[in-house]
Amino acid sequence: MQVIDANEAHAAAQSSAGDRVAAKWPEEGGLKGWICTVDHKRIGRRYMVTASVYFTLAGLQALVMRIQLAVPNAGVVTPDRYNQLFSLHGTAMIFLFATPMLFGFGNFLFPLMLGTRDMAFPRLNAFGYWIFAGAGLIMFASLLFDAAPNGGWFAYVPLTGPRYSEGANLDVYTLGLLFLGVSTTAGAINFIATALKLRAPGMALNRMPVFVWTLVATSFMVVFALPPLNTANAMLFMDRRFGTHFFQAPAGGDTLLWQHLFWLFGHPDVYIIVLPALGIVSAIVPTFSRRPIAAYPLVVLATVATAVIGFGVWVHHMFAVGLPQLSLAFFSAASVVITIPAGIQIFSWLATMLTGRVVLSVPLLWVAGFIVLFVLGGVTGVMFAMVPFDQQVTDSYFVVAHFHYVLVGGAVFPILGGLFYWWPKFSGRMTSPRAGRWAFAITFIGFNLAFFPMHISGLLGMPRRIYSYPEDLGWDAWALLSTIGVHVLTLGLLITLATLLISLRRGAPAPPDPWGGETLEWATSSPPPTYDFAVIPRVHGLAAAWDTRTLESLVDADEDRVLADGHKVLRTSELDGERERAMEMPEDTPVPFVAAVFLFLAVVGLLLDWMFLAVVAFAAAALTFAWWLWPRGAPPRRSRAEGASA
Repeated sequence: MQVIDANEAHAAAQSSAGDRVAAKWPEEGGLKGWICTVDHKRIGRRYMVTASVYFTLAGLQALVMRIQLAVPNAGVVTPDRYNQLFSLHGTAMIFLFATPMLFGFGNFLFPLMLGTRDMAFPRLNAFGYWIFAGAGLIMFASLLFDAAPNGGWFAYVPLTGPRYSEGANLDVYTLGLLFLGVSTTAGAINFIATALKLRAPGMALNRMPVFVWTLVATSFMVVFALPPLNTANAMLFMDRRFGTHFFQAPAGGDTLLWQHLFWLFGHPDVYIIVLPALGIVSAIVPTFSRRPIAAYPLVVLATVATAVIGFGVWVHHMFAVGLPQLSLAFFSAASVVITIPAGIQIFSWLATMLTGRVVLSVPLLWVAGFIVLFVLGGVTGVMFAMVPFDQQVTDSYFVVAHFHYVLVGGAVFPILGGLFYWWPKFSGRMTSPRAGRWAFAITFIGFNLAFFPMHISGLLGMPRRIYSYPEDLGWDAWALLSTIGVHVLTLGLLITLATLLISLRRGAPAPPDPWGGETLEWATSSPPPTYDFAVIPRVHGLAAAWDTRTLESLVDADEDRVLADGHKVLRTSELDGERERAMEMPEDTPVPFVAAVFLFLAVVGLLLDWMFLAVVAFAAAALTFAWWLWPRGAPPRRSRAEGASA
C-alpha cells in the first residue's frame, strides 16, 4: 500500500480549497478595479500610502518653520504664511496622518488577525478611504490659494471667529474636519463590528490579539469623542458664515465652550493615536522575544482603562484659563492616574523580553526607541498634571517638546517599527536589515536633537507659535540645535523611505512567516490572497500561529469553514466566537467612490459659497446612498419550525 505523506495531503487539500474559494473572490485590475475595489488589503495599503504622502507634506512644512526659527529675526516666510504652515502642520499630523495611518494598519491586518476574509462592511470601508483622501486634498490644496487654516490645530475662539479671522482659512478647517469625521466614524464602526462578529470560530474575546483590542478600544473612543469636535466645528462654521453667536461673548455666547468641546475630543485623541501604536508594540515584542506577551489580561485591562479614563482628563489643557481650583484638583488627579495603565503595558513588554529569548531585529530596535521616548514624554506628562507647573510652562516650547515626545515617539516610532515588521506581509518583499538599522539610528538621534532642546528653551521662556524672536534672550543656541536636529531627522526618515521602496524592486521574496510571528496573519502567504484564508481557521489558543491545533485547522478542508459556494465570510458570536452562520459579502462596486465624490463637491460648494453646487451635490449624494442601501432581493423566508426554534 502506498503511504501518502500527511503534509502533502494537507497541502493538496488546502490548494484545492483555495482554487474553489478564489473563483468567488476575484480581483479586478486596471482603473476599474482601482476605483471599485472593496478588498480590505488594498484599502489598507491605500490608507498607509496616502497618510504617508500627507505626513511628507506636513513634514516639509515643519522643515520650513525650523529654518525660519534657526536664527533670530529671520525672514524666510511672512507671519501670515508661518501661521498657515504651523496650523496646517499640526492639523495634518493629528488628523490626516496619525489616525488614518493606524487605521490603514488595522484595515490590512484586522481580518487576517481575526481569521476572516474581509471587514464587516466592505463598501463602507472603501467609502471611508475616499472621504479621507478628499479631506486631505481640500486641506493641502488650500495652502496653494493662501487659504490654509491659520488659527492653530486647536482653532481657539474668538481669534478664529468672523471678527478676527476673515477669509476662508477657518472655513477650510471646520468643513475639512467635519468631512474627515465621516471617514473616521465609519472606520471606527467597521472595526467594532468586525471584531465582535467576524472572528474565527474559537477566538473568544480572551484570545483576541492585543493589537485588535487596542483598535477596538480606539474605535469606541472615536465614536464618543468625535461628536463634541463635530459639534464645535459646525457651531464655529455657523458663527462665521451665518451670523450665529455660539462663541461670541458680547452676544451671549461662551468662548470657553469651544475649549471644552475641543478638548473633550482633543485629549482622548491622544489615546486614539497612541493606543493602536501600543498595540503594534504588543505584536512585535512577543515575536522577537519568542514567548507570548506577559500578563495579557492586565494589558487588555490597561488598554480599556486608558480608553475610559482618557475622557476624564481634558481640563488639564485648560489649567490656565481661570477655572475653579477645586475642579482643577480632580482633573490633576485623573491626569496622574491615567499614567498607571501605560506603566502596566511598559512593564509587560519589559517582562516579556526579560523572560524570553530576545532577537534584536530592526522592528524591535524601533520598539526600544519608542519605549525610551515614550517614557521621557510620560515623565513630562506627569509634570503637566501638576497645576502650578502647568501654569508656569503653558504655551511655551516645553509643551511642544512634550507632545512631540508623546506623539512622535509614542506613535511614529511604533508605526515605523510596524512597517518593517509587516512589510513582508504588505509587499511580499524583505527589507535590508543593515539599511533598517541605519535608518533607526539616524532617526533616533535626529529626533532627540530636534526636540530635547525645546524643553530647555521652553523653561527659558520661549513661547510657542512665534514666527521670529530677537537676539540675546538665551534661545539662539537651542533653536539652532533643534533646526539641525530636524534636518538629521529628515535624513533618517528619507533613508527609511528609500529602504522600503528599494525593497519593492530588489528585496528578497518574503516567505509566509519570516519572523516566526504568533498571530494568524503569518499563517497566510506574503502578500495574502484576495480571500485571505482558503479555510477559515478554528482557534484553540491566544498565540494562534504558535498553536499546532489551530494551524492544522487551516489545512483541514471542512466545508463548513471553506465556504466555497459564494463570496462569504463566517459570522460568530460576540463573546465566545461560536459559529452562527455564513454571510454573503458585497463585491466590488463604484458606489462608495461616487458617493464620496458627491460629498466632496458639496463641501467645496460650501467653502466657495456656491450654494447651488452644495445643494445639488448633497442631493446627488443622498440618492447615491439610497441606491447603495436599497434592498436587492427579499430575505430568505424561514419555515414555522425554524421560527419556533429561533
